[in-house]
Amino acid sequence: MWETVRRIWKIKQLRNSLLFLVLCISIFRVAAHITVPGIDAAGLDTFLNSNQFLGLLNMFSGGTLENFSIVALGISPYITSSIIFQLLGMIFPQMEDMQKEATGREKINRWTRWATAPLALVQSFALVSLIGQQGGQLGSGFAIEGFALIAALITMSAGTIFLMWLGELMTEKNVGNGISILILAGIVAGFPGFLQQVAATYTQADLFNLILFLVLTVVTILAVVVVNEGQRNIPVQYARGVRGGASRKVQSHLPMRVNLGGMIPIIFAISIIVFPPLIAQFFVEAKTQVIRDLATFVIEAFANNWFYGIIYFTLVFGFTFFYATVVFRPDQVAENLQKQGGFIPGVRPGMPTENYLGWVRNRILFGGASFLAIIALLPVIVQGITGSPNLVVGGASILIVVSVVIDMVKQVESQIQMRNYDVK
Repeated sequence: MWETVRRIWKIKQLRNSLLFLVLCISIFRVAAHITVPGIDAAGLDTFLNSNQFLGLLNMFSGGTLENFSIVALGISPYITSSIIFQLLGMIFPQMEDMQKEATGREKINRWTRWATAPLALVQSFALVSLIGQQGGQLGSGFAIEGFALIAALITMSAGTIFLMWLGELMTEKNVGNGISILILAGIVAGFPGFLQQVAATYTQADLFNLILFLVLTVVTILAVVVVNEGQRNIPVQYARGVRGGASRKVQSHLPMRVNLGGMIPIIFAISIIVFPPLIAQFFVEAKTQVIRDLATFVIEAFANNWFYGIIYFTLVFGFTFFYATVVFRPDQVAENLQKQGGFIPGVRPGMPTENYLGWVRNRILFGGASFLAIIALLPVIVQGITGSPNLVVGGASILIVVSVVIDMVKQVESQIQMRNYDVK
């Protein structure tokens, strides 16, 4: 390990790239503690812990929502914009063709950035309105309307654009995805506060729960690493012509990952599951008794852990299959193999290859979707076992941390290998 660190430090370009990442993360964490002008964030932490949607948004914003900082939205609007354009690629054939070309992908990336600004404005307005309705106060002399609202919307939207720009600068250094690194930095930054909270509330009776928490955390990390790196290598052969009219077979394989969707199915699921109670909160004080009763029923139903867990599990499981159909198309893969002169041993080209790839994909996805759904529900499961609101294993957070760290390690190793190749 220390030998690898020494080699990284000796490579000037790689060393400068990592130092640039540290600088960007430092700027991000400083911005995370600058509160939006006119906002009183007192008591906001308790409200975030009681709201599933805002809790997830706080995680993806890197913990910046706790202070209602100028980067309170984080890069959540940018992620939403990216997901929208990915789905549009499945709906419109022209968009799908653009995603296959370098110039087309560059244009879609530009559209994604443009769409981030209005999405940030809409999301910031919804956030301020929700917190204001639930008791969050805009401070000293400002009301929820007027100048304070306009200042908050513009400031938070500008903060999102700034983080998007910062993340793209980090990505250009080829040592990891900048957006993911910002999320990772926020999760890691919240770890000392978590330890402090556990230490402040710890008693001798919590010893068993603490040991159970540590064991579950280690097991979860190992499971995430195994599943995240797991893939099925489907053997593929290519016929290559040689002199004399003979041919030779080139062996290769088609990798199919167990976790094709990553965190995207969880993002989809949480966006859907929080929508009904979020809307119902605006009708709790409606004039019509039936609407008030219905809104109260929806809020109480989704507050029930059993109901929430079943719906959440089903949505994550279903969205994993849905997203996999967007990412991996058996018909396109079968067609490309046939055009390149490749085939799967024992399977005829064309429709039989398409059916075989679809069968393999569905078998792998069943395990991957089940694992992802359990990871998403891990906080609810652990809290039900331990009964402690503090000792909660954040499965989604662990998945992000492990995925980002593995990606960074791979990119750094590839750069080291490239430099060794240049030297040789």
